[in-house]
Amino acid sequence: MKVVIAPDSFKECLSASAVAQAMEKGVKRAVPEWDVELVPMADGGEGTVDALVEATGGRLVSAKASGPLGEPLQARYGVLGDGSTAVVEIAAASGLPLVPPGKRNPMLTSSYGTGELLLHALDSGIRRFIVAVGGSATVDGGAGIAQALGVGLLDADGRPVCRGGAGLRDLVRIDLDGVDERLAHCEVVVACDVDNPLCGPTGAAAVYGPQKGATEEMVPILDEALRGYAGRLREAAGRDFSTVPGVGAAGGAPLSLLAFMNAELKSGIRVVIDAVGLKQKLGGAQLVLTGEGKLDGQSCCGKAVWGVSVTAFEAGVPVVVITGSVEEGVVEGLGAGVAAVFSIAGGPMSREQSMLDAESLLERCCEQVLRLYVVGFRAS
Repeated sequence: MKVVIAPDSFKECLSASAVAQAMEKGVKRAVPEWDVELVPMADGGEGTVDALVEATGGRLVSAKASGPLGEPLQARYGVLGDGSTAVVEIAAASGLPLVPPGKRNPMLTSSYGTGELLLHALDSGIRRFIVAVGGSATVDGGAGIAQALGVGLLDADGRPVCRGGAGLRDLVRIDLDGVDERLAHCEVVVACDVDNPLCGPTGAAAVYGPQKGATEEMVPILDEALRGYAGRLREAAGRDFSTVPGVGAAGGAPLSLLAFMNAELKSGIRVVIDAVGLKQKLGGAQLVLTGEGKLDGQSCCGKAVWGVSVTAFEAGVPVVVITGSVEEGVVEGLGAGVAAVFSIAGGPMSREQSMLDAESLLERCCEQVLRLYVVGFRAS
């Protein structure tokens, strides 16, 4: 008998790998003779590098980069087990947690460090990239990435514009003479789980700007700056990328990746499912355990639990979801593949206590789920 354990992380608590290991301990206490395969998951946001590196037997690479406000830091990206694909999270060098709350200002923060990570991978011979766009601190349309890759973003005097969303207001001309020639030979997939356009009421500045520190006054300024950048890109590249669904993710970072790295936007969870070989690993399985910290409305819209459930349903394998908390009405939206949903909370407890005891609670819950499953299996 075989169980596949494929959870997302429990945000701000346990990584996907740690969740999977805790689940495995519970399963083994109930059915020590069963085979267990761990497949830590992610949906294209933070945690994607770790999930894909672990699932493919890859490795982590550390490199010097610039943080969102230009501060030097060490950031990581992953190289998959094939040795030829790099996975870069925008959050690694341009992420919101890297900026103290009091200094969060998307007028100033830049995605330049993400471009430096891409350059580092290029220098090591990588030509295939997966870029995970969740968790950024920026609303610069990926202009910082472009600048790091040799794109000249120039003002009326021919000088480079300042990094950050505000600098785009001064953009007059895009100079492609210094663009890294290796970009023409790259294959880039952007893992994205939203469909926001670049500008407008559902665009990068309006929807995500406030999350990154934008004030009410900043939002229209940033929106107009992004609109101007997209217009200059249209003149330089001969194509309008601003209306591509999902280009508004991560403060518009996919815009520059589309324009200068010929990227393709794909569902983050679908990218991860393909990269870890989840469909193949479901072969011969009798049960799938998945989960995340909080099951809410977003869980049904392209997140990891949804993707695992759909994939398992297609393979004819029942799914049990283990979670910290469940929002009312969400279970029905996960689809027919979900057999049951369990909260790890054994009784009334605070969120803080639940997070503190998450590993032991996960073990206990999974043990009881498997004991119940075995009873039903034998009865049938």
